[in-house]
Amino acid sequence: MLRKQGIIKQDPKLPADKILPPPSPWPRSSIFDADEEKSKLLTRLLKSSHPEDLQAANRLIKSLVKEEQERSEKASRRASAVEETSLQALQNMPRVLRDVEALRQEASFLREQMVLVKEDIRKFEQDTSQSMQVLVDIDQVKSRMQLAAQSLQEADKWSTLSADIEETFKTQDVAVISAKLTGMQNSLAMLVDTADYSEKCVYLEALKNRLEALASPQIVAAFTSQSVDQAKVFVKVFTEIDRMPQLLAYYYRCHKAQLLAAWQELCQSDLPLDQQLAGLYDTLLGAWHTQIQWASQVFRNPHEVATVLLIQTLGDLAPSLPACLSAGVEQAGPELELSRLLDFHATTTHFAKGLEMALLSHSHEPSLVRVAELVDAVYSPYAPYQLKYGDLETSSLLIQMSAVPLEHGEVIDCVQELGHSANKLFGLASAAVDRCVRFTNGLGTCGLLMALKSLFAKYVSDFSSALQSVRKKCRLDGAPPDALFQEDWTAFQNSIRIIATCGELLRQCGDFEQQLANRILSTAGKYLSDSYSPRSLTGLQDSVLTDRKAPSRNPWQEHNYLQRGSPAEFASLMEILHSLKVRAGPPHSRESWSTAGVGESLADGLPAFSLTPLEYISNIGQYIMSLPLNLEPFVTQEDSALELALHAGKLPFPPEQGDELPELDNMADNWLGSIARATMQTYCDVILQIPTLTPHSTKQLATDIDYLINVMDALGLQPSRPLQSVVTLLKAKPEDFRLTSRGQPRRLAATVAAMRGVDC
Repeated sequence: MLRKQGIIKQDPKLPADKILPPPSPWPRSSIFDADEEKSKLLTRLLKSSHPEDLQAANRLIKSLVKEEQERSEKASRRASAVEETSLQALQNMPRVLRDVEALRQEASFLREQMVLVKEDIRKFEQDTSQSMQVLVDIDQVKSRMQLAAQSLQEADKWSTLSADIEETFKTQDVAVISAKLTGMQNSLAMLVDTADYSEKCVYLEALKNRLEALASPQIVAAFTSQSVDQAKVFVKVFTEIDRMPQLLAYYYRCHKAQLLAAWQELCQSDLPLDQQLAGLYDTLLGAWHTQIQWASQVFRNPHEVATVLLIQTLGDLAPSLPACLSAGVEQAGPELELSRLLDFHATTTHFAKGLEMALLSHSHEPSLVRVAELVDAVYSPYAPYQLKYGDLETSSLLIQMSAVPLEHGEVIDCVQELGHSANKLFGLASAAVDRCVRFTNGLGTCGLLMALKSLFAKYVSDFSSALQSVRKKCRLDGAPPDALFQEDWTAFQNSIRIIATCGELLRQCGDFEQQLANRILSTAGKYLSDSYSPRSLTGLQDSVLTDRKAPSRNPWQEHNYLQRGSPAEFASLMEILHSLKVRAGPPHSRESWSTAGVGESLADGLPAFSLTPLEYISNIGQYIMSLPLNLEPFVTQEDSALELALHAGKLPFPPEQGDELPELDNMADNWLGSIARATMQTYCDVILQIPTLTPHSTKQLATDIDYLINVMDALGLQPSRPLQSVVTLLKAKPEDFRLTSRGQPRRLAATVAAMRGVDC
């Protein structure tokens, strides 16, 4: 059929020996189904009656048949290749099987050989272990024999040296005697197990004592004359015979005697005690510089040697420093007792700073233990007075306050004296703070507070007595009810002055309180550890251990007489410092808002108007109130270019929609409004970061916000809506919080409810 149609000319010829693979199953679809478009085209062409379409259909059929033929040839070639590969695999299979069998036999043989080798290794290990044990036993025997031989040699050497030692002592040569004693000492170290070891030790110590007694005049002469060469010889000798502490004792004794003699000369002079102390300290400081240079050529630890010399000298002074201080204080009397102590302490502090600088100027790091002992030796004479600083300061302040009479014969004089007394009062208080810092380095804060309390109580009592005196002189008391009223403008004027004095007292009291807190924190705050907690019984111990673990310590700055002399007062001081530190912290501090302070449980029932704004918000308010004065030059001077630039630049934090805009009248008000809104926005964001609020903290925070709102009202500015919402939610009672929060932003109300711990 294909030949009739002209598609193929003749049947394809196949080789006679070619084995064709079985025919594949006939496809269910024809070749025309492979391409749907060609199938449709062929159908359309065959149905056409035009010859051209039939010719086109014939050509299409030829191309399709040719493609199918090519695919069939490719399939045949692939089948032939697969068949050839299969035949090759079948031909190679016997050889592979033979190789596998040979490999199996070799593996079996190798396994048998490995079993034999394993048995040989096990036997070798046993033999080696026995040989090693024999070697160890032999080595132990050898060591014992060597030790025994060495012991016999040392015993013989000990006998020889002990027999010749008397002749050696007759030579009076310290170096030769020292060499003999060193040899005997080395021999004795090998004779520990002998029966007469203890007797030999006693005998050797006696010989060392004889050598020390023999060399003592030369040692004293060497140290007195500062002979470096001779001193080095004795250092070498006493190091070899393990008598270095005894040699240092000679050194301390020689130089200490000179320093003590200088102190006795100062005490016998007619100089006052402060000048005697200055002379002593100059002598000690000069001796330290001199001896540190000399000792660095002789001793291996010159700084420790010079430090111990000063420690022993300060401890052996006759008369002692505590006795001299006691006599000087008694001689000064109660009025000048504290003043004299401060003078003495200032002299000592000057000496201590000189020593501190001298120690720091050397590259060799001194022993902290020795330096701490030196610090105690320098400052310990003042410890008894520092521990009773509160009583001393109280007595001094009361005496000085008694010298400020508030009552006078004339009313006008009394009123004037009351007006002047405010400056005098806080002058005395400030001087007391200075004395506390200078004398106790802030550690006497508890005593200072007690003294200030007594001072203010005394002043209030005297002030009240003066007021009663003024009332009597003005005949304000005791007038009969039916007496005719007479105007007295002089008394009214005096009353106004007294009221102004009270206001001045309140103002200076607030300033002094803040200055006192800052001064205490800046001086004694270094003793407060960051990990301190007033609720932890081990807080003080933990802080001490933390300080001891510090990488760099300075005993001169860390001297703490209070912790050693009065732990209870030191604990009270730490609590005071902790409370001051909490008060000085930021408004979002967890400690300042989330923790109830001492006495807050008693203040929870007080009305809100009894609270005053805290310092941080007062500082913010004062700063904002000062801005109009600073911006005033921009109000009085018209600058159209600057005003146009500000309007075009669009300052941040613009007014909220619906707010009145009185601040847009001029550019200065523009700036002020932007700063104020930025402040309120920042303050509101910080408030919302507080994790929890106690009832007292809630009232205090509401008071602070009210103060800021009043500042904004005074400047003609509108408080921001979030800030008004916060203060409204803070003022709401817990039982009314849900009702109050309905008109407020939901997220803001939920945050404040979580802070207060109430249901929203």
